[in-house]
Amino acid sequence: MTIAKNITKVLNLFVMLVLFIAIQVRSTDAQQQKLGEYEVKAAFMYNFMKFIEWPDNAFPDNHVTMNLCILGKDSFGSTLDSAVQGETINNKKIVIKRLNDTHSLEKCHVLFISGSEQEHLTQILKTLDGLNILTVGDTKGFAQQGVVINFYIEENKVRFEINQDAVNRSRLKISSRLLNLAKIVHDESK
Repeated sequence: MTIAKNITKVLNLFVMLVLFIAIQVRSTDAQQQKLGEYEVKAAFMYNFMKFIEWPDNAFPDNHVTMNLCILGKDSFGSTLDSAVQGETINNKKIVIKRLNDTHSLEKCHVLFISGSEQEHLTQILKTLDGLNILTVGDTKGFAQQGVVINFYIEENKVRFEINQDAVNRSRLKISSRLLNLAKIVHDESK
């Protein structure tokens, strides 16, 4: 009887070990899939900057950097830093800035607004009113609320939508090549 109990204990431990490994593998796969999504979004953000023209007053005093800011929870990790490391746009070095509040938004040229800021989005956009800042998000409804470019997932692929009304307010010029790749949306109030 003791041998049977020992075999049962060993089998139970073995089953628990297999379940633990399966859970770890599934968790790792989910993390890698999410990381892959943000690698794609980081590459998109860098490439968006190539197809946008900012007014001259967006770079006072011969500003030598283009500030790409992230407001709120940073889901990019180091992928965004890697995507733009050593890169320039119109002879301006791209600099990543991570922000926890809205006090220095005017220093941004591109502002990624994290989904963690959803309840503050209206106030954030009011703060940006009149500024030439490319706003980017990845939360459902952000474009219709006034964010210029918003990522979404369709058929397991990262896609993006552009709010034409928000583009007009920001006074940025977006290349027709980029517009042709996007789903065009408007403010939800229209």
